[in-house]
Amino acid sequence: MDLIALLKQQFGFDGFKTGQREVIEKLLSGRSASAIFPTGSGKSLCYQLTATQLPNLTLVVSPLLSLMKDQLDFLLSHRIKAARLDSTLERSEYNQVLQQAKSGSLKVLMISVERFKNERFRAQLQQMNISLMVIDEAHCISEWGHNFRPDYLKLPQYQKQFNIKQTLLLTATATPQVIQDMRNKFNIATDDVVITGFYRSNLKLVMKPTAANKRSATLLEDLTKTTNKPSIVYVTLQKTAEEVAEFLHQNQLPAQHYHAGMKADEREHIQNQFMGGEINCIVATIAFGMGIDKTNVRQVFHYDLPKSIENYAQEIGRAGRDGLPSRCTILANNENLQVQENFVYGDTPEEAAIANLLEQIKNCQSQNSHESFWETKLTSLSNELNIRPLPLKTLLVYLELEGIITPKFTYFEEYAFKSIDNTEQIINLFQGERKAFIQALFDNCVVKKTWTYVDIQGILDNDTTGGNRINRSRILTALEWLEDQGHLELQAKLAVERFDVTSENFDVTPLTQKLYQLFLNKEHNEINRIHNMIAMFESDQCLSKQMANYFGDQNAPNNCGHCSVCENGAVCFQSNQQLPELNTMDCDSLLHACKTTMASAMSTHNATKFLCGIHTPIFTRLKVRSLPNFGALEKYPFQAVKHWLHSELDC
Repeated sequence: MDLIALLKQQFGFDGFKTGQREVIEKLLSGRSASAIFPTGSGKSLCYQLTATQLPNLTLVVSPLLSLMKDQLDFLLSHRIKAARLDSTLERSEYNQVLQQAKSGSLKVLMISVERFKNERFRAQLQQMNISLMVIDEAHCISEWGHNFRPDYLKLPQYQKQFNIKQTLLLTATATPQVIQDMRNKFNIATDDVVITGFYRSNLKLVMKPTAANKRSATLLEDLTKTTNKPSIVYVTLQKTAEEVAEFLHQNQLPAQHYHAGMKADEREHIQNQFMGGEINCIVATIAFGMGIDKTNVRQVFHYDLPKSIENYAQEIGRAGRDGLPSRCTILANNENLQVQENFVYGDTPEEAAIANLLEQIKNCQSQNSHESFWETKLTSLSNELNIRPLPLKTLLVYLELEGIITPKFTYFEEYAFKSIDNTEQIINLFQGERKAFIQALFDNCVVKKTWTYVDIQGILDNDTTGGNRINRSRILTALEWLEDQGHLELQAKLAVERFDVTSENFDVTPLTQKLYQLFLNKEHNEINRIHNMIAMFESDQCLSKQMANYFGDQNAPNNCGHCSVCENGAVCFQSNQQLPELNTMDCDSLLHACKTTMASAMSTHNATKFLCGIHTPIFTRLKVRSLPNFGALEKYPFQAVKHWLHSELDC
C-alpha cells in the first residue's frame, strides 16, 4: 500500500511527521500499538488515516469529548464519516448516530470513557463491529500518571467484552514508568510502542517570577507588544480567569475567559472564535486546550504555577505546532502554592468515611438474602461519605484490586417515555406471545403529567406470558426498538452501580488503615510532584534538557540555547510574602461558621478544609462557599492549619 499517496489523497498532506507512518504500518498489519508523541506532533492522524482502511468501525475513547471537537471537525472536513455521542445531542441525533454505527456506515465514533457505564449504550455496542479502539490521553490508565482516572482501568475489560482485536494508545505526557504500565495493561509489545522524543527546538521556555500584585500589569505589557499573536493565558481558578480577562479588556486588549463553569455552548462559541482568529487571547483554566489543533499559537503564559511537570508539558505543547518560534512564559511565584497543594489534600478521604463504606459492603449479604451483591448510586454515596467523586471511584478500584468487589454492571433505576403513538396502536403491531409481552410492558407503567414511568420490577413479578420468560434485557431491548422505530421517546435516569461482593471475610479496621494509607501515599506523591516541578523551574540546568529527560528523551542537546536558563541563568520563585503566625489568629472567630454550619459533620479535618477553601460534597450541600471565613487560611499549608486546629480544639 502506498501510504504517501493515500495520505495525499485523503488529507492533502505531502508527507508524514516523525513516527506517524511507523504507527500506521503496525496498525494496518493487525497489531496494537502506542504512540508517545509530544503535544501537537500529529498523534490523531495515526488513527484517522488507519480508520479509512479498516473494514469496520474505529471507536475513539477520550476523558472528555470536548477534547475531540477539532479532531471531529477535521475528519468531517475531509469527507470521513465520523460522529460523537454526548449529552448535548438531541434524542433524534443520538439515535441516528447509533444507527449509523450499527449499520457500518460510520467509520469513526467518538465517546467519553464514562459512556461505557451507560447500560443502554453497552447494549447498542454489542451490535457494532469494531476494528480498532483508540484511547486518547492513555496515561489516565496509570496510577503513576499525573491524571489517573479510575474508569480507564476498565478499558482492557471492555476491549475483551466487545471483541475488539486492536488497540491504539495515544498520549503526549508519559514517563517511562507510565509507558510500561500502559503497555502491560493492554498487552502491547515493547516494539510496538513508538516514542518520538519530547524536545521541541522552536519553543522558548521562559521563567519570569513575578509578584502576585504585579502579574496582571506584566502580562498586559507582554501582550501589548504582541497584540496580533494568538495567545493562551493559563490560570488555576475560574474566578481568576474572569478577573484577568476583564482586566485585559478594560485596558483595550480584547480577551475572553474560558473555564468549566461556563455553559457548553458558550465555551464552544469562544473556542470557535479563537480557532477562527476572531479573538487572539484566551484566559483559561486547564479546561481549555486539550484536543485543540490551532497551529499558530505563538504564546502560552502561566499566570499561576502549573499543577505538575506533566501539566506544564501539555499546556506549552499548544504553542508553535506549525514549527515556528513560540514563547512559553511563567509569570507566577509560589505565593499561591498552597492553593495548588490544597487541591491535592481535598482528594484524601477521612479514615472514618472509608470504614463506613467497608461496613456497608460487609453487611450487604444480610440485606440481599443469599445473594452477595452491593448496589449504590455514586453521587448519593459521595454525598453520604463526604468523599469527592473521583477519589470515591479510586477507592472502589482499590477494593477491586483487594478482591472485595467486582463491578457487575451499571443500570438505570428509572426508565420513562413519552408516547408518540397511541399505546394500543403499538400493541397491535405484534401478535401472539410478543403481543402479550408488549401488553405486559404497558400494563406495568405509571402515567404522570409528561412522562410514563416503566415499572420494570412489576413487569418481572407479573410475568404471565407463559412462553419465553421476560427478563430485564428483553424489556430494555423492546424499549430501545420502540424508540428506534419512532413510537416513543425514551429517557433513562438514576444510574445504579452493581458490584458482586467477592469477599466478605475481611476485617474492617486493618483494611481501612491500608486503604487510607494508599490515599496518604498518593497525596504524598502529588505534593512531591508539585515541589519537583518548582525544583526544576529553579534549577541552573537547561530547562529543555530537563523536560526531555523527565519524559525519557535522552536525545535533547545538553544546552538548548533558547530557554531562560541558557540565556540568563537560574531564577527563584520564592515569595517575600509574610503571613501572620497561626497562633496569633482568633480561632474561636474562625471556627464559628464551621461549627454553626457543619453541626454533626464538624471535625478537625473538615474544619481544616473549610478554612483552607477546599470543596467537599458536604460543603456543596451546606452552601458554605458564601459563608464568612470559608477559605480564610487558603494561603497557609494544609497540615499546619490542621495541626493548629487540632491543638486549639483539644483545649
